[in-house]
Amino acid sequence: MPNYDYVCEKCGHRFEVFQSMNDPKLTDCPAEGCDGSVRRLLGTGAGLIFKGGGFYQTDYRSESYKSGQKKDSETGKKPAAEKSSGSDPKPSKPASSDSA
Repeated sequence: MPNYDYVCEKCGHRFEVFQSMNDPKLTDCPAEGCDGSVRRLLGTGAGLIFKGGGFYQTDYRSESYKSGQKKDSETGKKPAAEKSSGSDPKPSKPASSDSA
């Protein structure tokens, strides 16, 4: 659950609330003696780092992998995925056999 920053439009009180994304936005200032309305501030959020299978292949490569790729690029080798041009010739139609 994320933290949300709010500011009171009347007294300027800034505060942070830990609430679910599904919870409704707060509308009233929690400062004592203030009956002003609050608005949610936009934040930059936290920098997320995704690790594990299923993310970008190039993220978090090991140094041994990087050195192997560098060696392959220097010798002119290409990975198997890059060898295919994507324009495979279409298979020819089988000859029709007309039997009389």
